[in-house]
Amino acid sequence: VRRTEKRAPEEVSRRGAVAATVRGLLIGFGMFAAVIANIALLGHYRIDGFGSAAGPVALLGFMAGAVVTAEVIFRGVLFRVLEERLGTWASLLVTAPLFGLWHLSAGVWGSVAVALSAGGLLAAVYAATRNLWVPIGLHFAWNYAGAGVFGTDVSGQSAPEGLLDGVTSGPTLVSGGEFGPEASMYAVGFGLMLTVVFLWLAHRRGRMVPLRNRAKTPAHT
Repeated sequence: VRRTEKRAPEEVSRRGAVAATVRGLLIGFGMFAAVIANIALLGHYRIDGFGSAAGPVALLGFMAGAVVTAEVIFRGVLFRVLEERLGTWASLLVTAPLFGLWHLSAGVWGSVAVALSAGGLLAAVYAATRNLWVPIGLHFAWNYAGAGVFGTDVSGQSAPEGLLDGVTSGPTLVSGGEFGPEASMYAVGFGLMLTVVFLWLAHRRGRMVPLRNRAKTPAHT
Protein backbone atom coordinates (compact mmCIF):
# COMPACT_ATOMS: atom_id res chain seq x y z
CA VAL A 1 0.00 0.00 0.00
CA ARG A 2 2.80 2.42 0.86
CA ARG A 3 4.56 1.74 -2.43
CA THR A 4 1.64 1.50 -4.83
CA GLU A 5 -1.02 3.74 -3.27
CA LYS A 6 1.34 6.23 -1.60
CA ARG A 7 -0.55 6.22 1.69
CA ALA A 8 -0.31 4.76 5.18
CA PRO A 9 -2.16 1.43 5.53
CA GLU A 10 -4.68 2.70 8.07
CA GLU A 11 -6.74 -0.50 7.80
CA VAL A 12 -3.99 -2.28 9.78
CA SER A 13 -3.00 0.61 12.01
CA ARG A 14 -1.68 -0.34 15.44
CA ARG A 15 -3.82 2.37 17.00
CA GLY A 16 -6.90 0.72 18.43
CA ALA A 17 -5.90 -2.68 17.01
CA VAL A 18 -6.27 -4.58 20.28
CA ALA A 19 -9.73 -3.19 21.07
CA ALA A 20 -10.91 -3.80 17.50
CA THR A 21 -9.62 -7.38 17.52
CA VAL A 22 -11.33 -8.06 20.85
CA ARG A 23 -14.63 -6.78 19.45
CA GLY A 24 -14.26 -9.15 16.54
CA LEU A 25 -13.38 -12.04 18.86
CA LEU A 26 -16.51 -11.46 20.94
CA ILE A 27 -18.75 -11.30 17.86
CA GLY A 28 -17.24 -14.43 16.31
CA PHE A 29 -17.34 -16.50 19.48
CA GLY A 30 -20.84 -15.34 20.34
CA MET A 31 -22.09 -16.19 16.87
CA PHE A 32 -20.59 -19.69 16.93
CA ALA A 33 -21.86 -20.34 20.45
CA ALA A 34 -25.36 -19.36 19.33
CA VAL A 35 -25.15 -21.78 16.39
CA ILE A 36 -23.98 -24.63 18.63
CA ALA A 37 -26.70 -23.85 21.18
CA ASN A 38 -29.41 -24.11 18.54
CA ILE A 39 -28.00 -27.36 17.15
CA ALA A 40 -27.81 -28.76 20.68
CA LEU A 41 -31.41 -27.78 21.43
CA LEU A 42 -32.48 -30.02 18.55
CA GLY A 43 -30.39 -32.87 19.96
CA HIS A 44 -27.72 -32.87 17.24
CA TYR A 45 -24.75 -31.72 19.31
CA ARG A 46 -23.57 -33.35 22.49
CA ILE A 47 -20.51 -33.21 24.72
CA ASP A 48 -18.95 -36.57 25.58
CA GLY A 49 -16.46 -35.09 28.01
CA PHE A 50 -13.29 -33.05 27.89
CA GLY A 51 -10.80 -33.22 25.06
CA SER A 52 -7.19 -32.15 25.50
CA ALA A 53 -5.36 -29.02 26.57
CA ALA A 54 -2.60 -29.52 23.99
CA GLY A 55 -4.92 -29.46 20.98
CA PRO A 56 -6.25 -25.92 21.45
CA VAL A 57 -2.74 -24.61 22.08
CA ALA A 58 -1.44 -26.28 18.92
CA LEU A 59 -4.22 -24.65 16.91
CA LEU A 60 -3.44 -21.07 17.94
CA GLY A 61 -0.54 -20.26 15.65
CA PHE A 62 -1.76 -22.26 12.67
CA MET A 63 -5.25 -20.82 12.79
CA ALA A 64 -4.07 -17.26 13.37
CA GLY A 65 -1.78 -17.48 10.34
CA ALA A 66 -4.51 -18.91 8.11
CA VAL A 67 -7.07 -16.31 9.21
CA VAL A 68 -4.77 -13.32 8.79
CA THR A 69 -3.74 -14.54 5.33
CA ALA A 70 -7.36 -14.99 4.26
CA GLU A 71 -8.45 -11.58 5.54
CA VAL A 72 -5.54 -9.74 3.94
CA ILE A 73 -6.25 -11.42 0.59
CA PHE A 74 -10.04 -11.25 0.53
CA ARG A 75 -10.90 -8.11 2.48
CA GLY A 76 -7.65 -6.15 2.60
CA VAL A 77 -6.89 -6.52 -1.10
CA LEU A 78 -9.64 -8.05 -3.22
CA PHE A 79 -12.73 -6.50 -1.62
CA ARG A 80 -11.09 -3.11 -1.06
CA VAL A 81 -9.65 -2.76 -4.56
CA LEU A 82 -12.89 -3.88 -6.24
CA GLU A 83 -14.89 -1.59 -3.98
CA GLU A 84 -12.90 1.42 -5.14
CA ARG A 85 -13.94 0.66 -8.72
CA LEU A 86 -17.34 -1.00 -8.43
CA GLY A 87 -18.75 0.22 -5.12
CA THR A 88 -19.51 -1.67 -1.91
CA TRP A 89 -22.51 -3.69 -3.09
CA ALA A 90 -20.91 -4.98 -6.28
CA SER A 91 -17.66 -5.80 -4.52
CA LEU A 92 -19.52 -7.76 -1.83
CA LEU A 93 -21.50 -9.69 -4.45
CA VAL A 94 -18.26 -10.63 -6.22
CA THR A 95 -16.02 -11.46 -3.28
CA ALA A 96 -18.52 -13.40 -1.15
CA PRO A 97 -18.92 -16.19 -3.74
CA LEU A 98 -15.15 -16.21 -4.30
CA PHE A 99 -14.64 -16.72 -0.59
CA GLY A 100 -17.09 -19.62 -0.78
CA LEU A 101 -15.18 -21.13 -3.70
CA TRP A 102 -12.05 -20.99 -1.55
CA HIS A 103 -13.75 -23.73 0.52
CA LEU A 104 -15.08 -25.75 -2.43
CA SER A 105 -12.79 -28.72 -1.79
CA ALA A 106 -14.90 -29.59 1.25
CA GLY A 107 -18.17 -29.77 -0.71
CA VAL A 108 -20.58 -27.69 -2.76
CA TRP A 109 -23.11 -26.98 0.00
CA GLY A 110 -20.35 -26.05 2.42
CA SER A 111 -18.96 -23.62 -0.14
CA VAL A 112 -22.38 -22.03 -0.64
CA ALA A 113 -22.98 -21.83 3.12
CA VAL A 114 -19.61 -20.12 3.70
CA ALA A 115 -20.32 -17.61 0.94
CA LEU A 116 -23.69 -16.76 2.51
CA SER A 117 -22.71 -16.81 6.18
CA ALA A 118 -19.12 -15.54 6.15
CA GLY A 119 -18.20 -14.11 2.75
CA GLY A 120 -20.75 -11.32 2.96
CA LEU A 121 -20.46 -10.83 6.73
CA LEU A 122 -16.69 -10.32 6.83
CA ALA A 123 -16.88 -7.87 3.92
CA ALA A 124 -19.71 -5.99 5.64
CA VAL A 125 -17.71 -5.82 8.88
CA TYR A 126 -14.77 -4.36 6.98
CA ALA A 127 -17.04 -1.84 5.24
CA ALA A 128 -18.50 -0.72 8.57
CA THR A 129 -15.21 -0.49 10.47
CA ARG A 130 -12.70 0.26 7.70
CA ASN A 131 -10.05 -1.83 9.42
CA LEU A 132 -8.99 -5.46 9.18
CA TRP A 133 -8.70 -6.11 12.91
CA VAL A 134 -12.42 -6.66 13.54
CA PRO A 135 -12.89 -9.18 10.68
CA ILE A 136 -9.63 -10.89 11.67
CA GLY A 137 -10.87 -11.26 15.25
CA LEU A 138 -14.30 -12.44 14.13
CA HIS A 139 -12.90 -14.97 11.64
CA PHE A 140 -10.37 -16.32 14.15
CA ALA A 141 -12.89 -16.66 16.98
CA TRP A 142 -15.39 -18.43 14.71
CA ASN A 143 -12.84 -21.01 13.54
CA TYR A 144 -11.17 -21.41 16.92
CA ALA A 145 -14.45 -21.79 18.77
CA GLY A 146 -15.40 -24.60 16.41
CA ALA A 147 -12.17 -26.58 16.57
CA GLY A 148 -10.46 -25.42 19.74
CA VAL A 149 -13.41 -25.12 22.11
CA PHE A 150 -16.44 -27.09 20.95
CA GLY A 151 -14.48 -29.86 19.20
CA THR A 152 -16.20 -29.73 15.80
CA ASP A 153 -14.87 -29.92 12.26
CA VAL A 154 -14.06 -26.61 10.58
CA SER A 155 -14.65 -26.21 6.83
CA GLY A 156 -14.61 -29.97 6.42
CA GLN A 157 -11.24 -30.33 8.12
CA SER A 158 -10.64 -32.36 11.25
CA ALA A 159 -8.50 -30.68 13.88
CA PRO A 160 -6.69 -31.72 17.07
CA GLU A 161 -9.00 -32.34 20.01
CA GLY A 162 -10.55 -29.19 21.42
CA LEU A 163 -11.28 -28.38 25.02
CA LEU A 164 -14.54 -30.29 24.68
CA ASP A 165 -15.12 -33.66 23.04
CA GLY A 166 -18.04 -32.55 20.90
CA VAL A 167 -20.08 -34.71 18.54
CA THR A 168 -22.51 -33.44 15.88
CA SER A 169 -25.10 -35.59 14.15
CA GLY A 170 -28.31 -35.38 12.17
CA PRO A 171 -29.29 -33.64 8.92
CA THR A 172 -26.66 -31.52 7.21
CA LEU A 173 -28.92 -28.46 7.19
CA VAL A 174 -29.11 -28.64 10.98
CA SER A 175 -25.65 -29.83 12.07
CA GLY A 176 -23.60 -28.94 9.02
CA GLY A 177 -22.70 -32.56 8.40
CA GLU A 178 -19.08 -33.41 7.59
CA PHE A 179 -18.33 -29.77 6.78
CA GLY A 180 -18.99 -28.71 10.36
CA PRO A 181 -21.48 -26.24 11.89
CA GLU A 182 -20.48 -23.58 9.31
CA ALA A 183 -22.75 -25.41 6.88
CA SER A 184 -25.70 -25.38 9.30
CA MET A 185 -28.78 -23.36 8.42
CA TYR A 186 -28.24 -21.60 11.75
CA ALA A 187 -24.81 -20.40 10.68
CA VAL A 188 -26.24 -19.16 7.39
CA GLY A 189 -29.13 -17.44 9.17
CA PHE A 190 -27.03 -15.71 11.80
CA GLY A 191 -24.44 -14.76 9.21
CA LEU A 192 -27.01 -13.14 6.93
CA MET A 193 -28.60 -11.27 9.83
CA LEU A 194 -25.27 -9.86 10.96
CA THR A 195 -24.41 -8.96 7.37
CA VAL A 196 -27.54 -6.81 7.21
CA VAL A 197 -26.67 -5.21 10.58
CA PHE A 198 -23.14 -4.28 9.53
CA LEU A 199 -24.22 -3.01 6.12
CA TRP A 200 -26.77 -0.81 7.87
CA LEU A 201 -24.02 0.38 10.19
CA ALA A 202 -21.73 1.11 7.23
CA HIS A 203 -24.54 3.10 5.59
CA ARG A 204 -25.25 5.01 8.80
CA ARG A 205 -21.57 5.90 9.12
CA GLY A 206 -21.40 7.05 5.50
CA ARG A 207 -18.90 4.34 4.56
CA MET A 208 -20.78 2.70 1.69
CA VAL A 209 -18.92 3.34 -1.56
CA PRO A 210 -21.27 4.05 -4.48
CA LEU A 211 -20.82 2.68 -7.98
CA ARG A 212 -18.75 5.09 -10.00
CA ASN A 213 -20.56 6.86 -12.80
CA ARG A 214 -18.24 6.44 -15.74
CA ALA A 215 -20.48 8.30 -18.14
CA LYS A 216 -19.02 11.59 -19.29
CA THR A 217 -20.89 14.67 -18.25
CA PRO A 218 -21.98 16.58 -21.35
CA ALA A 219 -20.43 20.00 -21.75
CA HIS A 220 -22.74 22.97 -21.14
CA THR A 221 -23.08 25.58 -23.84
